[in-house]
Amino acid sequence: MDGNRTEINRQAQYAYDRAQEVLWEVRTVIKGKDDCVEKAFSAILAGGHILIEDVPGVGKTTLAVAFSRAMALETQRVQFTPDVQPSDILGFSMYHKETGTFSYHPGPVMCNLFLADEINRTSPKTQSALLEVMEENYVTVDGESHPVPSPFIVMATQNPKGSAGTQQLPDSQLDRFMISMRMGYPNMQDEIEIARGKSLRIRSQEIRQVLTAQELQAMQNLVERVFIHDNIYKYIVRLIEATRNNSYVELGVSPRGTIACTRMARARAFIQGRGYVIPEDVAAVFPDVTGHRLQLNTKARVAHVAAEAVLEQILQQEKQPVSYMKN
Repeated sequence: MDGNRTEINRQAQYAYDRAQEVLWEVRTVIKGKDDCVEKAFSAILAGGHILIEDVPGVGKTTLAVAFSRAMALETQRVQFTPDVQPSDILGFSMYHKETGTFSYHPGPVMCNLFLADEINRTSPKTQSALLEVMEENYVTVDGESHPVPSPFIVMATQNPKGSAGTQQLPDSQLDRFMISMRMGYPNMQDEIEIARGKSLRIRSQEIRQVLTAQELQAMQNLVERVFIHDNIYKYIVRLIEATRNNSYVELGVSPRGTIACTRMARARAFIQGRGYVIPEDVAAVFPDVTGHRLQLNTKARVAHVAAEAVLEQILQQEKQPVSYMKN
């Protein structure tokens, strides 16, 4: 028994060291955004998809490229525009006259890391083409299902709501993103370092490979084994229920959000070097997991109350549990 426990601890330590190396490599490119880098990596380790909403030019695309190089992931990028069709994403069937059969020609979504750039600039029909693959990890074309490679991650960027030429993502698609976050502009010192340094494109090319796709999957399996005390489960559910009973919320967080919060808390604990989740892990990931899942009501809009304020109020009102470590 002690020998097995020692081996498990050794594997966990090795995985933790590799995870820190990935973070270090990405941070050499994404300056001054350590929190954003950690959140994105937590979502990747939790097996989720990432939505980044921000103005152009703050490094959203570079973040995806940096992770793909550090983990040797096959990456495809599609610039979403109004004329992009579902077949441009999922692929299509081609008829062969000689044999009278159809063959599937894969689309760019058949990769490990799919970068959907400016996803809210395309039509709702094309946006919805990603619904099945983000949930089930396969695409269906002409009645035939085709699994995507594993691991599979969608990292999408979108321009701020109300920007010219944008269309709001449907709630069903927003719910499939594990987190939604903003990167924001760098502070003055970080931007000076950016101006002094090499271009983002050159720095991205210099990123060292730390993991393989198979090693990332093994790391994801370790994250799933991070311990969560029953009191932590209850704390997560209380927070989620509070979003459904808030006077400013028309539609609260779905059970999919509960699962996402749990998985993200595990991933954050792993990155912090712990084999168990603490309340601070839950509180740290809660806004990014739930903010894009809320639908505020008229009362909130009239009072100019933002989703961030509602979530902060919930975190302050719900008491954190005391007992959370594994016995």
